[in-house]
Amino acid sequence: MTTTLKLDIVSDVSCPWCIIGYKALDEALLRLAPDITAQITWQPFELNPSMPPEGQDIVEHITEKYGISVAQSEHNRAAIKQRGLEVGYSFGELGGGRIYNTFDAHRLLYWAEKSQNQMALKLGLFDLYFKAGGNPSDHQQLLEVVANSGLDGATAADVLDSERYSQEVRAAQQHYQRQGINAVPAVIINGQYVINGGQPTETFEQALRDIADQIGPVQAPHTGDV
Repeated sequence: MTTTLKLDIVSDVSCPWCIIGYKALDEALLRLAPDITAQITWQPFELNPSMPPEGQDIVEHITEKYGISVAQSEHNRAAIKQRGLEVGYSFGELGGGRIYNTFDAHRLLYWAEKSQNQMALKLGLFDLYFKAGGNPSDHQQLLEVVANSGLDGATAADVLDSERYSQEVRAAQQHYQRQGINAVPAVIINGQYVINGGQPTETFEQALRDIADQIGPVQAPHTGDV
């Protein structure tokens, strides 16, 4: 029998380790199928909630935030790009050259989960930021990703032009902060177990196997609500 796990992935679309971790997780799930499957919901986390609309140069931001040198920052970015290649994700030339506010992207992701097409939008937003060097706070760029994800552009535009889902996204962020999630990615399994960070495929595979063995072949309930 198949054990279906409910996975809530707390992440930001401008977090490189979030896409690296997801690619490793996806490979782990391929290895575990069909014995173990997953229902995945992406949950919101803002790395820089107070970032102004114009954003900030990534190197400037990282050196200021973490108190490291430009050389250290560049070394870290090179290591991230290499890790991405190892899991099959090629960061673009800029690889996210500026840091932007991502709140509107999270509002769209909340809406997309209700439309049962959240995964396509989330992966498209990762590509917008990391491959195309795009701005995930720019409404036109967001709508282009929406269209490419097979979602309704008119409804998405209405969401962006309003405050729709703002309260829900903030409530979700506060919920996970209260649960002790202060860094991403964080993969929460069946609301009980947490795997932190962009772990290797083997780590995800073993953890999911161990958890599935504990709970047995039980269908996990699916809900995007927090």
